[in-house]
Parts: sequence; structure tokens; C-alpha cells
Amino acid sequence: MNTFGFGSAARHSPFSSLDVRAKLAILAATVVLAFSWENPMLSGVLAGGVLLLWPLARLEWRDLKRLLFLMSPFFVIILLVHGVFNEVVGRTPLLGPVPAWVPLVGGRLRVTSEGLLYGLVVISRTLALILVLPVVVLTTDPNTLVVGLVRLRVPYTGAFVFSSALRFLPLVLGEAAALIEAQRLRGLDLEKLGLWARGRAYARVAVPLVLGALIKSQQLEVVLQSKAFSGSAERTYLEPLELRTRDRVVIGTSALLMLLAPILRFGYGIGAFGI
Repeated sequence: MNTFGFGSAARHSPFSSLDVRAKLAILAATVVLAFSWENPMLSGVLAGGVLLLWPLARLEWRDLKRLLFLMSPFFVIILLVHGVFNEVVGRTPLLGPVPAWVPLVGGRLRVTSEGLLYGLVVISRTLALILVLPVVVLTTDPNTLVVGLVRLRVPYTGAFVFSSALRFLPLVLGEAAALIEAQRLRGLDLEKLGLWARGRAYARVAVPLVLGALIKSQQLEVVLQSKAFSGSAERTYLEPLELRTRDRVVIGTSALLMLLAPILRFGYGIGAFGI
């Protein structure tokens, strides 16, 4: 069943064989570096490094293309907004200003090179954060993820809720795909509809999809109650986790980056915008 590219990566890869705690360390380091670095070159290097994790994790390129295609309009908006309206860093006019005779915006709006550069920083930062999450989630079994979070002192209830959400998403997406396929079988050709008509067709899917999600959540609640779910972490696990040498290297490197990046950024200005 089609789930719009979301699901667990079945193929074994060097990245998937890492301990889940090492993967979470990479995720945390990416978040810290993304918000510490405002330099266009460093932000681009971070986004490129995260992008290289996709072939290392052997994820599907079509999923990456689909994700980039969906995000491309937002990236264009971010670039234009910062290029035109970011007056904090904008100094050098590249285009404009708008002629004075234009009502409301005459003589004010202009595109600055610094604003465009900062827009690229925001795009690189967003891209790194968006791409690193599937690399971690799609290469990790939800059960293993729960064990890893518990080992990191996360309350078992919170880890279970997070894992259940990961399991729930493919089910909801699969049900949405089934509803859309049912509309096609009834003779509705979505590809030939206009943008407004297609939006109305997809809106009709929302009601049964939400109702189905509510029913599944209620069924999950009944199952947990029937099994006397207590949320206690005092339990045995089928697959005990053990850190290997490469896992310790990844965790240590990530921790070092998370420590040095804010110190260099806010203490010495390394990684600041324009440096």
C-alpha cells in the first residue's frame, strides 16, 4: 500500500547499524549546529553533510526528490522575504528600490544581497533539520527507538507515545492513499481536475480520514487498558542495546561539536553571519 514515501527503510546500511543513541546524538548535533551557525558557507556545509547521510542510509532518492519538491515553494518564499524585507542585515541594494510613483511601496522595497544570503542561511538550516529527521527515524525500528530513549533516561510513557506516533503515521497515510484510490475507482480523475477542484476532492478525504484516525486511537486506548499498561520502565527488552566503538566515536564527536559550536559562535564570533 502506498504511504507517500513514509515508512521504515528495510535495507541494511552502515547508518542503520548504528546504535539508536548514536543516531539521536547526530540529530541533536545537527539541531545545535543549525541554530549556532549563521554563516552561509558553514550552513551550506551542514545541509550538504546531512544530505550525504541519505545515500549512506540507503534511503530512496525518489523520497528525497518528493520532499524537496514539496518544500521548494516555501524555500522560494523564504528567499524573497529575507531578500526584500530583512532590513536588519540588508545593506547593499541588488535591485530597487521601487520607483517613488508606485503607491504604498514606492521608494521603499528593495532586494539586498545580504538579505538574499541570509535567506540562503535559513533555507540551509531548514533543509538540514528536515533531512536529518527521516534519516534517523526511517532507519530505526520503533521498538529499538523506545529502548534507546529509555536508556537516555526519557520516561517510558513519553518514549512509548513517540514510538506510537511513528507507527501511527504510516497507517494514516496508507488510509489516505486508499481513500484517494477509491475515488479513482469511482471514476474521479484527479489529474484532469483544476487546482481548486482538486483541492475540494482532497478536502472530502479529510473527514473519513480524521474519523478513522480517531477510531484507531480509541482502539489503541482500549488495548492498552486491557493489557494494564502502566508506563513502568522496569521491564525486559527483546533486543538489549550495547554501544560499540564506532557508536562511542559518533556520540563523542557529536557531543564535542555541540559543545564547541556555541562557544565559538557566541564567544569568538566564528559562524556568525558575514564572517
